[in-house]
This record gives sequence, structure tokens and C-alpha cells, in this order.
Amino acid sequence: MSNPRDIIIRPIITEKSMKLTDADNKYTFEVAKGSNKTQVRQAIEAIFNVKVEKVNILNVRPKTKRMGKYVGKTNAVRKAVVKLAEGQTINLF
Repeated sequence: MSNPRDIIIRPIITEKSMKLTDADNKYTFEVAKGSNKTQVRQAIEAIFNVKVEKVNILNVRPKTKRMGKYVGKTNAVRKAVVKLAEGQTINLF
């Protein structure tokens, strides 16, 4: 395994992800493009010293955006939704 900090890029803090955290003890992270579920699990456990129960990964496609006459796209992102074991928490703030 490479450095865990190379796999986990940043936490994603939105209203939807905060609802998941409060309701189901799930945390959302942006992860590296080539990473898989096993690498994400090992990286989260190494960085935050918690027990990971489940990992779901999804690829978010870029969206087309306009600014006047100019058209561009947002960045493509790979997200990981990590469910922690009962009683485990991560302090993101």
C-alpha cells in the first residue's frame, strides 16, 4: 500500500454528507482516481485509527457549466462513503 494520505484526498462536507454522518455513522471522502475499496479501508483505518465496517465508491462525472458565452466542465471526482463500526467517530473539524 502506498502512503494513506495519497489515497484519501479530502473529506467532503456538505448537507447531505452531514445527514449521513448523523443518521448512519457514514463519512464521505474524495479519494484518488485509481484506488479501490480495500485501499480506502486501509487508509481510513491507518489515518484516523478507527474500524471501518463498509466502503462504497462512486465516480461523479463532470457537469457542464456556463459563464456567459463560455462553456466549461467541473472536475470529475471519485467519492468513497465509509461506514464506521458502532461507537466509532471521526472528528473532521
